[in-house]
Amino acid sequence: MTVLTGRTLNRTALARQLLTERAGLDAVTAVERLAGLQGQEANSPYLSLWARLEGFGQAELTAALEDRRVVRSSVLRGTQHLVTAGDFVWMRPLVQPLMARIMKGGFGRDLAGVDLDELTALTRETMAGRTLTRPRLRDELLVRWPGVAPIALAYAAQALVPMIHPPPNGTWNRGGATPFTLAEEWLGRPLSTEPSRAALVERYLRAFGPASVKDVQTWSGLTRLKEVVAGMDLRAYRDESGRELFDVPDGELSEVDEVPVRLLPYFDNLIVAYDDRSRLMSAEIRKRVCVGAVIYPTVLVDGRVRAMWDLVDKRHLRVETFGVLPGRDKAAVRAEAESMLEFMGLAGGEVVFAEAS
Repeated sequence: MTVLTGRTLNRTALARQLLTERAGLDAVTAVERLAGLQGQEANSPYLSLWARLEGFGQAELTAALEDRRVVRSSVLRGTQHLVTAGDFVWMRPLVQPLMARIMKGGFGRDLAGVDLDELTALTRETMAGRTLTRPRLRDELLVRWPGVAPIALAYAAQALVPMIHPPPNGTWNRGGATPFTLAEEWLGRPLSTEPSRAALVERYLRAFGPASVKDVQTWSGLTRLKEVVAGMDLRAYRDESGRELFDVPDGELSEVDEVPVRLLPYFDNLIVAYDDRSRLMSAEIRKRVCVGAVIYPTVLVDGRVRAMWDLVDKRHLRVETFGVLPGRDKAAVRAEAESMLEFMGLAGGEVVFAEAS
């Protein structure tokens, strides 16, 4: 079995994630190619696409959300994602059991005595033809279950019934109370009743492979994918540690030499997609970047995480390096950071460097 080096895995991941050079794709095609973008932070999907696409502007993604080609909802791992409308109709049903487990794990005791089938039906009835914020939905459900913890009702409703969070919420610089609308109504079509776990594995591998079964499970939140992978026509490899990796049969490996500096936002695809993140960073750096459920913004130098960045205020972008960066690399980071500030509408902001303690 062919053994893939860490460098090959790194370069291949960068190539499939459109990070070896900015691609001439439109935003919707890119969201599909990337297998979705995490959307907990409103601006993060915009910054992820800016790092990957040539000539990308905020208005392009906002328009795709407004005309319903891209949607924002709880999908992979039960967290907020932007996915294409076409992907949502089969991805969300795949993670529905996960959503229910998360809900029961977090609020099971608070929901004792609540018939979940009745809650599902009442949520659909309440939401029909309407867009409500979570607090408003919560208050309407409390009429039926006045003794139940309000937060438990609101999150249970969100977990049990597929919802879309329509714009302008979640678009560039737009936060506030999250609105909900029924997914089928927003999309104008039903969700899949027979979603394919194999299709999800294939989509993952095309966007992130070669990778292990644990990597796929970490990214998706699904379990018991070993049997699914075993039944697929996939190419098998091993990494230098002996882990078995899988890839689609036509998956190309990359050995590109030089790769550009890139600044990636909170929860970027590349960082969250693997159980084993050694192709991207050392174990020591991972402890600084991946803290609990938070994935901090990172700086890739020669394809690996060499720093974190933070927008301190509207005039200063701080880069905290892991070790000393050579002058050429530091200049490249500064140039990319200044371009990011311009994309953010903060042209002229100062880029400051500090070494991590």
